[in-house]
Amino acid sequence: MKAALFFGVLLLAALAVSSTKEVDVDRGKLIALENAWNQAQLHHDANAVGQLLPESFVYTDYNGTVMNKAKFLADVKDEKYKATSITNEDLQVFPYQNAAIVIGTYHSKGSYAGKPFDHRGRFTDTWIYQNGQWLCVATHTNLITK
Repeated sequence: MKAALFFGVLLLAALAVSSTKEVDVDRGKLIALENAWNQAQLHHDANAVGQLLPESFVYTDYNGTVMNKAKFLADVKDEKYKATSITNEDLQVFPYQNAAIVIGTYHSKGSYAGKPFDHRGRFTDTWIYQNGQWLCVATHTNLITK
């Protein structure tokens, strides 16, 4: 009997320790971060976007271009890119232990180097919870219509 009680206490202690190391995925927070990212891109605010990305960030664009964090943030600052609207739709969050995948569709309109664009696409963002904050470690976009 004492052995079963000891095992039960040990199991509860192990579960308590593991739960303090894990974070519950807050879907609303991740969706808010996705929307804040869009607003920061609209205003060329690379500092705000940079706070959401670790140094190991990898971005794969719809045209096959792969960028690291520095290149992606330089792209955010590019004044030739003049978006008038960036919105997300149909967002879904798939939680994992201290991580989440966010998928959805995006619609961006504006001009680049004076040429208008109106893009609709899909994206997949991989988020991890690290040092008390959510960071997007990888993004992949796929163009649906141009």
